[in-house]
Amino acid sequence: MIAGLILAGGRSSRMGGINKAFAELGGTTLIARSIDRLRPQVSQLAVNSNSGAGTFDASGLLLLPDVFPGYAGPLAGIHAGLAWAASLVGVTHLATVSVDAPFVPLDLVERLAAEDPRLVAVARSGGRLHPTCALWPVETVASIDAFLHKGETRRVMTFIEQTGYRAVDFDAEPFDPFFNVNTPDDLAVAAAILERRA
Repeated sequence: MIAGLILAGGRSSRMGGINKAFAELGGTTLIARSIDRLRPQVSQLAVNSNSGAGTFDASGLLLLPDVFPGYAGPLAGIHAGLAWAASLVGVTHLATVSVDAPFVPLDLVERLAAEDPRLVAVARSGGRLHPTCALWPVETVASIDAFLHKGETRRVMTFIEQTGYRAVDFDAEPFDPFFNVNTPDDLAVAAAILERRA
């Protein structure tokens, strides 16, 4: 079985002071969009955030804060998700998506799972890797824990380059399904994409 995690642990520093998980796109929040797209693809779903207890209560999801302090980045969120997934009976992998990617494919998990199950499977579009949109073997938690404790870097890309991964290609046309909303301008671009799709 595959569990799912929405990564919403960032500080949203470029969104003008609002938590981007709750930024609205097409009349619904980014967190709600992530839930709608990922929940049908996984057996259980949680959210990683350091925003504090109660922030995501309305989502109905289990809140998983980072174990590593000080906003250690998405790899720390993946670590928290894998530790949770490892406690679930029968779960072998964890699918992760970033809350700021409102168009992740509805077949993301299926296509990532078609790769070698022993390696991290990472989405790629337009030649660019998206390491927060990936499928992680549960046992990877030990390697991430050691990597983060070492403290040389917290970059997800550095970790997967050291440990090995498989890239899974997705079409970037007519729009990139892994488009990130990091700023109000990005939100406007996403709204334009949504309008073209309607």
